[in-house]
Amino acid sequence: MQNESISSNINDKIIDFLQKNRKSILICIGVMAFLFVGLVVFISLQDVFNKKALLEIDELTGRFDEVRFLMTDDAYAADLDKLLADLDAFTVNKNGYPASKAWSITAQIHSSRKEWQKAKDAWLKASKTGNKTYLAPISLFNAAAAAEEQGNIEQAIELLGDCIAHPFEFPAAARAQFAIGRLYEKQNNYPAAIEAYRTVLTDWNDIPIWQHLARSRIAAISVIVK
Repeated sequence: MQNESISSNINDKIIDFLQKNRKSILICIGVMAFLFVGLVVFISLQDVFNKKALLEIDELTGRFDEVRFLMTDDAYAADLDKLLADLDAFTVNKNGYPASKAWSITAQIHSSRKEWQKAKDAWLKASKTGNKTYLAPISLFNAAAAAEEQGNIEQAIELLGDCIAHPFEFPAAARAQFAIGRLYEKQNNYPAAIEAYRTVLTDWNDIPIWQHLARSRIAAISVIVK
């Protein structure tokens, strides 16, 4: 009986609380329902926009593929300029794979024209917008190549380091590390070059070609610094 009395008392308190606060409770339920509906709509729209962006970048990539091997032909200059303009418009307020892919196409066009500053800027934007995709380390590697073409060796070394350290593994990381050693040699910074080549030996000992090249450069530098 005592338990029944306690249970009845608790129920009465709950009912009394609900009656006194029914307006606030209804408002909270309404707000939660509104937020839930908003979340569902947002996710649905995001999915639609993502699919639309993927279709658009596929179309732009197709246009690029048609002229990929003709970029140095003046007859296609106007087509490339139009493509660059469309790519620029496409990337506005976009992130992720579609934007990164668009910036990488832009970078390739500028690289074919030896517009190294524009190419580097585009590669860096490709890396930033696609930071959570496999395109990021590839873009950093290519940005380093553009920086080297400009004679900016320090930036090229830094970008190669970022490429190697990126969470998405870069398949040509050993090549990037070897390139760091080569760039240090270019600066006549032989101790740093040797250290870079030794990193190739320790971190990529399963890739014979880069092992061989790294050992060869270490041996060559040893002769120079004697």
